[in-house]
Amino acid sequence: MEVTLVDLQASVRDTTAFNTLEEYQRLCKAFLELITRIQPTRIVSPTHNNYAFFQYGETYGYRITRPLNTNLFIESADDFQVAFERFVSFLSDLKQYQASILQQESVSRYIESSEVNKVVYTLQQSIGCIGDSFENPNQSRKRVGQLFEILVKLIIQELGLECEPRTINIPIPGYPGHEMSYELDLVFSRDKAIVAAETRFIHESEIVGSVKTTSKDRIDKVFLDKYLLTKLLGREVPVIAIFLHDVQRAKTGNSIFGVNSTFKSNHFLGYTVALNRLDGVYYVDPRPEMLSSERLREQIRDFQTFLVRDLWKLSAI
Repeated sequence: MEVTLVDLQASVRDTTAFNTLEEYQRLCKAFLELITRIQPTRIVSPTHNNYAFFQYGETYGYRITRPLNTNLFIESADDFQVAFERFVSFLSDLKQYQASILQQESVSRYIESSEVNKVVYTLQQSIGCIGDSFENPNQSRKRVGQLFEILVKLIIQELGLECEPRTINIPIPGYPGHEMSYELDLVFSRDKAIVAAETRFIHESEIVGSVKTTSKDRIDKVFLDKYLLTKLLGREVPVIAIFLHDVQRAKTGNSIFGVNSTFKSNHFLGYTVALNRLDGVYYVDPRPEMLSSERLREQIRDFQTFLVRDLWKLSAI
């Protein structure tokens, strides 16, 4: 039987699924095959020609997907399958070579292609597009975000690192009996760290990662997390942020298919000055201003750079 959008919705809701990268690949491939078959209306944004939307048919209330960066989103199921296989093979090489991967001629062309970002983007945005087909998108918004966190966790684990979410309760100095609860999206390290009493919940070899689909209304919390963790634990705690993108659909003139940036560059720089500098900020789909602005470029890089270079620097023992 042919897979339907209802089947894919059920898969996204399934809280027992998505324990391996292959499960993400199967869902993504099924979605790409579906859109080839049902041919939803494909609309190119009039404000940003490299972004497009799918509009589902009457059965799904003519609902519209999130904007998709066509420079990153792989629409062909066959092309995606080949790219995914290359991606898994590259992760195996990266696990072996780690920080020296950039010196390996055998993978230099692959790294130059930035295909890592394309595969990760296609995996996650396929889930996002399925979520957009729900009658009430709010039903799936949290789940789509959770699945991005799990996807990043699985990729890091695939490289041989320890990586898990963690909830910690930090005693507030000077207020006996009072604790501040912290839910950390990811805590990762190259070796399994033993979190003893003297390390106070986060080992010195561990890095805290905040993973969100967008920085909209969330970027301040990442800066605040680093500030408070460092203050409350009495030592420098490395904190990074990983975002999928920072765009949303917006009405422009008579069109509802405009694309707006949700990245607040002045807020980002203000938090950097007033609170602290993050130890790394990474986007699968970085905004053009992040690459053109010297001050932003100092701190913000693409997700592939995190995997091939910065991850190994951060977790160096």
